Amino acid sequence: MMAERVVAWKPRDKNTVFGKEIDRIDGIEKASGYAKYTADINTPGTLYCKLLTCPHAHAKVVHLDVSRAERTPGVRAVEVLKPVGSEIQWDGTIVAVVAADRPEYAEDGVRAIKVQYEVLEHFVDEEDLQTAKKLQRTKDLGENTKGDVEAALKQAKVVHRGYYGIHTISHCCLETHGAHCQWQGDDQLDVHLSTQNVSGTAGQFAGPLGLDAANVSITCHYIGGGFGSKFAADEWGLACARLAKKTGRPVKLMLDRATELKIAGTRPSAFAQITIAADASGRVIAWDSHHWGTSGIAGGTVRLSQIPYIFDFENRRRRATGLVTNCGPNRAWRAPNHPQLCALTDTALDDLAAKLGMDSYDVFMKNLDRVSNDKQDVYREEMRIAAELIGWKDKWHPHGKGGRGPIKRGLGMALHTWGGRAHAATCLVRVHPDGTVESLAGSQDLGTGTRTVIAVVLAETFGLDVKDVRVRIGENKYPRSGPSGGSTTVGGVSGPNRRAGLEALWKIFDLVAKEYGVDANSLEARDKKIWSNGKVVCSWKDACRLIGPMPLEVQGTGPKKDGLTSDGVGGVQMADVSVDSETGVIRINKLVCVQDCGAIVDLKTAKSQVYGGMIMGIAYALTEERIMDNATGRFINADLENYKLPRIGDIGELVAEMYQPDSEYRRGVVGLGEPPVISTGAAISNAVANALGVRVSVLPMTPQRVLAALQATS
Repeated sequence: MMAERVVAWKPRDKNTVFGKEIDRIDGIEKASGYAKYTADINTPGTLYCKLLTCPHAHAKVVHLDVSRAERTPGVRAVEVLKPVGSEIQWDGTIVAVVAADRPEYAEDGVRAIKVQYEVLEHFVDEEDLQTAKKLQRTKDLGENTKGDVEAALKQAKVVHRGYYGIHTISHCCLETHGAHCQWQGDDQLDVHLSTQNVSGTAGQFAGPLGLDAANVSITCHYIGGGFGSKFAADEWGLACARLAKKTGRPVKLMLDRATELKIAGTRPSAFAQITIAADASGRVIAWDSHHWGTSGIAGGTVRLSQIPYIFDFENRRRRATGLVTNCGPNRAWRAPNHPQLCALTDTALDDLAAKLGMDSYDVFMKNLDRVSNDKQDVYREEMRIAAELIGWKDKWHPHGKGGRGPIKRGLGMALHTWGGRAHAATCLVRVHPDGTVESLAGSQDLGTGTRTVIAVVLAETFGLDVKDVRVRIGENKYPRSGPSGGSTTVGGVSGPNRRAGLEALWKIFDLVAKEYGVDANSLEARDKKIWSNGKVVCSWKDACRLIGPMPLEVQGTGPKKDGLTSDGVGGVQMADVSVDSETGVIRINKLVCVQDCGAIVDLKTAKSQVYGGMIMGIAYALTEERIMDNATGRFINADLENYKLPRIGDIGELVAEMYQPDSEYRRGVVGLGEPPVISTGAAISNAVANALGVRVSVLPMTPQRVLAALQATS
């Protein structure tokens, strides 16, 4: 008799590893240096690349001579990316690549290149809307209205008008973008690529290089960060492949840090004039905003359709303008649009609460019935938990009452949301006759625990230990899996592996039932044994011997509407900060995040995601920004000395509380990577305003901006 086939997660109380705190299965490899990233690949004969980049924001290449570079000792080839006549639109654009036996020889080759530019007019000030208009550097990105804003403003008890902003930040992956390319004959290309898209990049090499996609192998066993910027082969990846073909030797091309910051992608800026109004109870009755910013030469900014963030007020008018700037291009950055939209919306809402003389917690709570994602009950409970964890009731005070001395203390909060639906994916689960279990998928582990998640799912399914599962990912020869972006990977890999694992288990149950004369429907796998009605039937290994001489292979696919995965999360963050009103320095005392994400596969890696998001949020809240020089058009802090990221002492106490009622477990797995980075900036900004009684209107809130805000009010 066939075992009953119901695809689902186990009842929560039956799990032994699923949802527990499980160590990463690749943790030792990463900590010891055994793990090999693209930047570590140095096959025999590898050539090393250095880049000639343009120092101008807007220019035309009028002369380019690489002959001396080609004759430089140790140089094997030069690849020109921007020939004479090319127009360059931002600082850092790659003009040529030199491949040589050693990095220093490649640097000699770069210095030998003769290049001349015709410098053209540029514009790089992302905040200056008026100048952009005069220069005809703006794009109308739309306007829409709901309800009667003017009538609502007249009826309001309180109307607040404010200016808010958040500057562009750049991708700053620990491992820069790059590739190692090696040809096998004339038509087989092997690429080690630092990528979030193992299954999807072969064709991006094949087309421009005139190859069949089947003849391009992509390998990425480990990646040193991506955050939305590493989905493509990119022009530098193709240049690497061409140089390898030209020289007949393997070639490695990794962007240097300055070029990484300048051209590998940015998160666009957003600045806004906002009018928000409420009745006497704190319910918002009107919203009117005009926001602008830049995504570079494309002239975009954050989405018009998502402001005000999360909330959908009855009377609302919104308008957006894009600024066309000679700055590096935009790429998806962890939770695209959401951090900026949250920083504009939740700060205005906090200022409205202060003008009403109300606790901002109460104003947020009062307006939860207006959230657009139907998660008001989740937000309500998460706010209650966060308030207890940070001591909101005991510590909150009206804005500007943060203490008598120069050190002022304050609290702030903000809300966020995200989708997190599982991406399309396929896997192959293989059970060997000796009981060994393998999973093969063309997915990737961005450091978020993909391998561990897969191992946990299959270990729980088969009643094994996590270490008993072999996970093979990071190569495009494995079954196709979607790219890791948008918090889609955990759902993307857990669903197919659970489905394939269950199908394999049911087939094994049928074999056990026939061999031992038991009802297949009574069987369960746990503790490395097969059980029937509370009694051991056989060991897992004995059951697997019944498979026969060849392994049992089952393919899993997803997503499907069977309850294993879903989408849509909320989340709340609260910040407790101290601000030195004499120096402008902000210190994080405590930062709390209460986060839902459906059924949690590995509690330890889930919390790790939240901690990482909060740290990135602290960065863009306090120090991180791209600084452009208006006079020269150059990105002037494109190095890790001046592109300020937080150190350990800047972080403070972090609390990650996973919201896990049974109602969340029943939803299935939802992605988690994006949400915890979204509301950090707004929460910290609101805490600073609570401490000082002054809004530092633009993020990051550097000491200079804090002191300027204080001086402006005095």
